[in-house]
Amino acid sequence: MGKDVIIACDFASGREALSFLDRFEKEERKPFVKIGMELYYAEGPEIVRELKRRGHQIFLDLKLHDIPNTVMKAMRVLSNLDVDLCNLHAAGTVAMMKAAVEGLTRPDGTRPLLIAVTQLTSTDQQSMEEDLLIHEPIDRVVRHYAQRAKLAGLDGVVCSPREAGEVKAACGQDFLTVTPGVRFADGDVGDQKRVMTPAQAKEIGSDYIVVGRPITAAADPVAAYRRCVAEFVD
Repeated sequence: MGKDVIIACDFASGREALSFLDRFEKEERKPFVKIGMELYYAEGPEIVRELKRRGHQIFLDLKLHDIPNTVMKAMRVLSNLDVDLCNLHAAGTVAMMKAAVEGLTRPDGTRPLLIAVTQLTSTDQQSMEEDLLIHEPIDRVVRHYAQRAKLAGLDGVVCSPREAGEVKAACGQDFLTVTPGVRFADGDVGDQKRVMTPAQAKEIGSDYIVVGRPITAAADPVAAYRRCVAEFVD
């Protein structure tokens, strides 16, 4: 599976998202996009259908975390949206992740890729210990969550690019690493704590990078996207 850049379309409305993506109309290939909670809660499944009609691959980033039966039923609904990638929290346990795979799998045996969030890139060692009462080193926690996700039958995890190499070593090269927290070397890191540049993420083994504000808030988003692709894919 080839590497790709996923643009985080973190907009408050479908109108804003579609207006932004209109800028990419002349691109040879439509960008892979992420629809997160903000946009999905504003517009519902119709925004997914519209972006699929426009030819975009979609990462539906809703980070499900609930009892196994509830997650299974929710994934059954999401399986009808024809997204390419979706996720949940690994902290929900192996039982929840297995239930998610079951719910996401369609009657013909196909399903979108399913990945688990290990630790958010806004979380660092201090906040993990103080807020979550997890006192293991954060890289060990991420690796353990990834191994549990693999055991549950998932395709990969969301992790910081700093942990992508360790995840690959623990779970195999075919186990996907989807990494937010990517910023240009000359850019602002914002509220992210564990970040890397696109080139560094490529070198360490990320399969997909998720890039939001460095593209969406750029003076020229298309140029910023092309820069990401040049640094990470080409």
